[in-house]
Amino acid sequence: MIKELKTLIAVAREGTFAAAGSKIGLTQAAVSAQMQRLEAELGVELFDRKGRSAQLNRMGHQVLLQGQELVRQFKNLGTTTVGLPASILVTIGAIASVQRSFLPEALAQFHQQFLECRTRVIPGLSMELVNQVDAGEIDMAAIIRPPFSLQSDLRWTTLAREPYRLIVPADMPGDDWSELVSTQPFIRYDRSSFGGRQVDRFLRQTHVSLREVCELDELDAIIKLVANGVGVALVPETATHQGWPAEVRAIDLKQRTFHRDIGLVHRARRSLTEPVKSLVQLITEQVLKKT
Repeated sequence: MIKELKTLIAVAREGTFAAAGSKIGLTQAAVSAQMQRLEAELGVELFDRKGRSAQLNRMGHQVLLQGQELVRQFKNLGTTTVGLPASILVTIGAIASVQRSFLPEALAQFHQQFLECRTRVIPGLSMELVNQVDAGEIDMAAIIRPPFSLQSDLRWTTLAREPYRLIVPADMPGDDWSELVSTQPFIRYDRSSFGGRQVDRFLRQTHVSLREVCELDELDAIIKLVANGVGVALVPETATHQGWPAEVRAIDLKQRTFHRDIGLVHRARRSLTEPVKSLVQLITEQVLKKT
């Protein structure tokens, strides 16, 4: 039955029998046969079948959760983990600013509701995390929206739109952002990140000349460099930076303001387990409370 349960997990993750078969090296017919065999052994129907499509029903989701735990325990046979309390793992990738803002509160609520679950937060850049969701290595990711279309089986849920500001040392005079960028040392948001690419596109479109002194990805570090008088920078006004440090002053770009979208990327909701669906909802609710 372990083999059939592993196939069930693949079906839930990939969304269709055909996609699951492609992922685990089986034909669609073989996947269908395994699912029929699993239903026969359990004596319940796991899918709502309409024509050639099949979606997990309520019982299917329940068996999926139990199956994930059985597969986890099977993998741990012969290891020292025997005796530890059973738990269902939910994995979420998150960029640094999300981990510092609304994610902790959402996780706290999640663990109050799902005592049988444990979570793991995977840090990383947006590009790395969206690839991990696509590969089925993590359940979802809270990232900056990619500048390209997602795979057809992935879904995007926008959580927040964060405007970019020019930040300068608090004692630096002037409010003309283009003059300040042109005349002051510039600290660049790393171009290997989605957010940094937005800054790069903006600078190229506005044809502003630069005198770069530093390039890095960590927003807190950029803000501290500005606070210490190293230069000026274009950064998003995140949920954690709506109140800037006293040593920093933020200048509105007015009609040239651009934004970065923060959101969740995950598979189609029909292929998500109930805990993952609930965590998506809790994260969304936390963001609404903060806006």
